Amino acid sequence: MSDSIVVIQCAGSKQPNAGHLQSSDGRKVMFVSNPQLAPPSSDYNYARPDDLADTGRSWREELQRYNREPDDNPLGLLPAWRLYQNPAYELLYRKCGPDNLYILSAGWGLLRADFLTPTYDITFSGNAKKFQRRYQRDHYSDFRKLPDDTAKPVVFFGGKDYVGLFCELTSRVQGPRCVLYNANNAPKAPGCQTRRFHTYTRTNWHYEAARSFVDDKIGI
Repeated sequence: MSDSIVVIQCAGSKQPNAGHLQSSDGRKVMFVSNPQLAPPSSDYNYARPDDLADTGRSWREELQRYNREPDDNPLGLLPAWRLYQNPAYELLYRKCGPDNLYILSAGWGLLRADFLTPTYDITFSGNAKKFQRRYQRDHYSDFRKLPDDTAKPVVFFGGKDYVGLFCELTSRVQGPRCVLYNANNAPKAPGCQTRRFHTYTRTNWHYEAARSFVDDKIGI
């Protein structure tokens, strides 16, 4: 098991069998950043995570309730570490376990690796479509599942678009925080150390960094 808390950003490619939250009429809900701009669909109701469900509670509250009492998980939601297709998430889970691995989700916030998570289509990427893209100025009531009294070092594997959210959602923890990066200049990461990971990979370089961590090729 890892002596550090590892946080890795989410990914756009979800597992094809990922489950959905459902509205009271049984329709699946697809969470996006801007439902009004999403393409028409007969398969989904579109919503933001903090929109109200037909229960009068927000979808975020519904997800919290579902995780408290999953009752054999009838919706088939996947734990966060299994939601994404890239094998780096499973590699990190096997090294760190559920207590030391967290996923930074653009839709839901900072999640434990074993938090049951519905599929969604929200990202900070500048290449995303308008209905998918979350901006730093957007208001989300993000989950903060990493306890404030965490004293272990916390290391972040992710792109510069996600650094701001990482810094915000870990700002209360007691342990030191480290942000890895691969650009010529370190990102702005208030209260965090920054450490360059040297690689020729530019797109999704953080997966290579995660694999190096799993193989004990980089120490944190």
